[in-house]
Amino acid sequence: MIEETFVLDKNEVRNLIRDRKVVQLRSYLTEMYDADIAELMDDLNDKVMALLLFRMLPKLQAVEVFSYLSVDNQREIINAIGEDDLPYLVDNIFFDDVIDMIEEMPAEFVNRVLINIPPEKRKLVNQFLNYPEDSAGGLMTIEYVRLTENMTVKNALDHVREIGLKKETVYTCYITNMHEKLIGIVSLRALVTEDPHKKIVDIMEQDVIVVSTQDDQEVVAEKFKRYDLLAIPVVDHEGRLTGIITVDDIIDVMEQEATEDFQIMAAMTPSEEEYLATNVFVLAKNRVIWLLVLLISATFTGSIMKNFSDTLEALILLGMFIPMLMDTGGNAGSQSSTLIIRGLATGDIKLTDAFKVLKKEFLISIICGIILSAVNFARIIIFEPQVPILIALTVSVTLITTVMMAKVIGGLLPIAAKKLKLDPAIMAGPLITTIVDALSLIIYFNIAQAVLNI
Repeated sequence: MIEETFVLDKNEVRNLIRDRKVVQLRSYLTEMYDADIAELMDDLNDKVMALLLFRMLPKLQAVEVFSYLSVDNQREIINAIGEDDLPYLVDNIFFDDVIDMIEEMPAEFVNRVLINIPPEKRKLVNQFLNYPEDSAGGLMTIEYVRLTENMTVKNALDHVREIGLKKETVYTCYITNMHEKLIGIVSLRALVTEDPHKKIVDIMEQDVIVVSTQDDQEVVAEKFKRYDLLAIPVVDHEGRLTGIITVDDIIDVMEQEATEDFQIMAAMTPSEEEYLATNVFVLAKNRVIWLLVLLISATFTGSIMKNFSDTLEALILLGMFIPMLMDTGGNAGSQSSTLIIRGLATGDIKLTDAFKVLKKEFLISIICGIILSAVNFARIIIFEPQVPILIALTVSVTLITTVMMAKVIGGLLPIAAKKLKLDPAIMAGPLITTIVDALSLIIYFNIAQAVLNI
């Protein structure tokens, strides 16, 4: 029978510390997952108490917990621990976690960390920091199992046993030649099932999926998704193996990219900082720029209404239906743009699919437009008998046209943005709505003038 992992909450921790039940608390901590301990420390919002918990952990567990902590808590721990303990901490953290930590910390903390790193490793750290943050080089780690083509299976297994505990993954081993070029891979499964006397070169897979150090993290994530990988090797421009990227880092990338798209779709400048940890002025700055852009673009709507002021004055009843038409058009456009943006992000929709998208959205818009128009026409006739039938007809025809226009625009604009090498998420809700609002008014007033002879 599998038992559930014991998890403490912050109130229980405070009570145990208050009652001086340190031994019991330490026992509870050893039963918890490292990630849960880190979350608990972050939730405490008490630097002293978080540091106390960290000092209660065995050294090896403390290292694992440290890698899961927020940057603020990592900074506090580095600041609090002595010079004797810092080298142990830095030396036992996986290399990619060291890089992530250094990228997020202020210069004074970075200098202190770098001083406690051996010169050879420090050189590698500086090399990795030169890679773009969102590139494969910025994500990779050097903690992988490297084999040579002349090894036997027995030699390879002995090597894995010797170094495996210090590597991020041993499920896949990477074979290089004398020039450090990647020539193949071999799984741990193959090593433990093959004849111990066989050569690695005879059992390795030569068709290897790789990424370049300069490849964008989105490209890397797409390959993980397409080929169901647990890890992928990273090579330089000469084909030399420089590191690997593991699936846990890619999950973080996918979350980051999804968050960024949501922020852009909501008309905000993307930010990697957590909401509660971000200064209100920074949050305001990220939002106000796009709000200003949308505010200025919305003035076109006012200009259109001003140009058709004679039409409105001639028949005031037309103004009643403007909010409904604009809202429906904006909603229809947002539906289409959201689906297309997501399809582009996941790779389900390609740039070459523009005609297919146009055709599909056009057919969808006809179906939706007819249904909405019919329901709206019936609503006006039944519930608003004071409205002349010609105005009801004008509104209904405009509704069909608006929905068709909105869905086609919502479907094609993200593809156009992608074609122009812009983020398709830019063409989301607020911007689509602003464009559709302006066009809806133009359509409405022109149809009204034609039908009503105004």
